[in-house]
Amino acid sequence: MFTLGKTLVSEELFEEHFACDLSQCKGACCVEGEAGAPLDKTEVDRLAADYDAISPFLNDAGRDAIATQGTSIVAKDGSLETPLIDGAACAYTTFDDRGWAHCGIEQAHKAGAVDWKKPISCHLYPVRVTDYSAFTAVNYHRWQICGGGCSHGAQIKMPLYRFVAEALIKKFGEDWFAELERVAIEQNKK
Repeated sequence: MFTLGKTLVSEELFEEHFACDLSQCKGACCVEGEAGAPLDKTEVDRLAADYDAISPFLNDAGRDAIATQGTSIVAKDGSLETPLIDGAACAYTTFDDRGWAHCGIEQAHKAGAVDWKKPISCHLYPVRVTDYSAFTAVNYHRWQICGGGCSHGAQIKMPLYRFVAEALIKKFGEDWFAELERVAIEQNKK
């Protein structure tokens, strides 16, 4: 771990390789797990404001879950999340003709219906960000469903931090990312 501004960053972001391989996982991160995607307060507000534009990109089960639970939920621990369909898939999940899961918010973005791609926690994955009072932790989250992404990343030599570069810049800014890259270059020289 090393400190970068007010963040504590895991060196695994440099050491590990990753590149999503939907042909292997088929979007399982949108379906598997015990909770919805983590949200921040701004995203909760955006989901509520943009729901009418996102809704046409969702399936009936997702729209029904959102009608019942709302565009976001407060979990038992007080965290904010996307709602789930029957305790499984994220309510914003859509499926293509092959049965692969995709993000309905991202589909709305690609169509120009909304101006944001998806929740930052999804955009950053498999990097997880946890806010504490004195710092923000930036860590690699291992999940067996992402084995194909690990293999693909290793094959093409894609460092994890580079795979999520766009999301890291969105979350922390260009200056922060430039410093992260400088540290990565120093690490590679060792």
